[in-house]
Amino acid sequence: MLLFEALAPGFLVLGFAWTVLPWLKAEDERARAAMVAVMLVLMWRYMAWRWIVTLPPIGLSVDFLVGLIFVTVETLVVMGATISLSFLVRLTNRSPDADRNEPWLMTQPRLPLVDVFICTYNEEEAILERTIVGALALDYPRYRVWVLDDGRRPWLEALTARLGANYLTRPDNAHAKAGNINNGLRHVATLPERPDFISILDADFVPAPHFLRRALSLFREEDVGIVQTPQHFINPDPLQSNLSLARVWPDEQRYFFDVVMAAKDAWGASFCCGTSSVIRFPILQQIGGFPTESVTEDYLVTLKMKVAGYRTVYLNERLSLGLAPEGLKEYVTQRSRWALGFVQICRGALGPLRPKNGLTLIDRISLTETFLYWSAGHTFRLFGIVIPILYLIFNVHAVQADVMDTLGYYLPYFISQITIMGWMARGRVMPIMSDVTQLLAASQISRAVVHGIIKPKGHKFQVTAKGGDRSKRFIQWPLMRIFLIYLALTIGGLVWAFVFEDGSKLRDSAALCLFWSWYNIVVLTIACMVCIEQPRLRASERLNARGMALVEVDGDISEARVLDVSLGGARLAGASPAFQGKSVTLVLDGLSIRGTVLRVASQEFVVRFEETAETKAKLIRFIYSGRFSADVPRIIPARVAAATLGRVMR
Repeated sequence: MLLFEALAPGFLVLGFAWTVLPWLKAEDERARAAMVAVMLVLMWRYMAWRWIVTLPPIGLSVDFLVGLIFVTVETLVVMGATISLSFLVRLTNRSPDADRNEPWLMTQPRLPLVDVFICTYNEEEAILERTIVGALALDYPRYRVWVLDDGRRPWLEALTARLGANYLTRPDNAHAKAGNINNGLRHVATLPERPDFISILDADFVPAPHFLRRALSLFREEDVGIVQTPQHFINPDPLQSNLSLARVWPDEQRYFFDVVMAAKDAWGASFCCGTSSVIRFPILQQIGGFPTESVTEDYLVTLKMKVAGYRTVYLNERLSLGLAPEGLKEYVTQRSRWALGFVQICRGALGPLRPKNGLTLIDRISLTETFLYWSAGHTFRLFGIVIPILYLIFNVHAVQADVMDTLGYYLPYFISQITIMGWMARGRVMPIMSDVTQLLAASQISRAVVHGIIKPKGHKFQVTAKGGDRSKRFIQWPLMRIFLIYLALTIGGLVWAFVFEDGSKLRDSAALCLFWSWYNIVVLTIACMVCIEQPRLRASERLNARGMALVEVDGDISEARVLDVSLGGARLAGASPAFQGKSVTLVLDGLSIRGTVLRVASQEFVVRFEETAETKAKLIRFIYSGRFSADVPRIIPARVAAATLGRVMR
């Protein structure tokens, strides 16, 4: 009876979600507002219970001090989540605006001139070649391409000249990427024809041909200073790759770019994310170029533009393809840099608590929410691992609650998160996967936050390495070691409680710790598996494809359905019209490519394309045209769970 009473609120929320959500449209703001209200009520009901019931007795005991710190951090997380959910009530879609404005743009008496900056430091030739070729293939009539080389590499200058782009370098690397861009800005400002707009591309991001036309169409309103487009990736991120999830789970940034940025834009709080953006050149000059006070200069340039009276808008269209961090070390480096840079912003003149700095209330709320995400969110994830260990091994009672009470208060909140967030985000959020993702970099991000608060200036820009040899399996021991220690302490604590103390610890009101520890074991085990970097044997990543191709063999032509395509070849469905090793010609959407049959199976065959400079250039323009994608079209949680379990059990 007690168990039924404890489970009843959770079942009630689950029944409500199953009954109501299928009838609601996720795009309807009223429906989203109602569901967010339900989540907030359940969330703060849980937090009220945490403060009133679960704290240890007030005093100078270790139990109370640890418990107070833990519940305070948890409250900060919930405050950040409250702001995040409030933003999610609204979404914006600027594609109709771009559709209406594009004819206006292309019929202007004088089309604006755009300088496209490709920012590079240490990327390899194969990465840079496709970015330069893609940038030179833009279908907008008036633009110039500049390769900003902070690595001062003669071979890159020669490659740039061969491909037909402009090359710039400088004698030092002062202020890293921001300094590199500012060097380019100073140069183009001295030219006889100065640009009207600047477009920023990271070295690994290849723009679609219509990138500039679509982005520039949103500058019809004079107060638009920046147009940001999403980052899409051609390769799996470390979570997808190392857990074999690339076909069933989207990259970690999809939720941010598809949901969060669209919501921020609806409130006027979207911001520049660096690459794949277009910025008004005169206003950028007016504010002194890209700011150098933070290693996340892109967010800071948005704030400075806002103070100058210009806003950032977000066009959620797949207009470029780049490389996600290819390894876990690079992933952690990137996230830690973002956290550090954001704390630097908050500690600077445009921080959310600085009075009279020109920021709006929405800007301040958005900054506060992001600060809480980087600081409290990742710290709480670490606390979630440590608190059960402290109880099991050191008998620290930081949370005093029995299982029944916890089920009654936490379960409704948890179920609403799964169901309602899944509905609003179209399945892009799953509790265990979110916890694993956050845990992977939690220690390093927490350290970066502390460093940024104590010493906001003087930090070196950490470049996210791209390319290199990824053909061998190896283990990221520095990270793996941390997770193994947590895992050993958690398992050791359970053994200690069961064997050496005869389970007495787990028979009192803190039996909740048993379930908590088992959940942590699952999360830590998955995190350990992510630390085992899987080999990537393909020279170029394959993108999902649709449609038919013509296959010509010795004058005979047949049709085959294209399954996927890459710079190296294509996989096609059906019986092969030629034997392995035979030369063939593929015609894909009018593009004729010579190749060789590489592999033949019963229901599919693979063609490897010829490796000539002309063919490579054609393929880069074709594959990065925007028609192909590595995105997961539909997320089925059962498949994600099965793939993760299969990877753990191997």
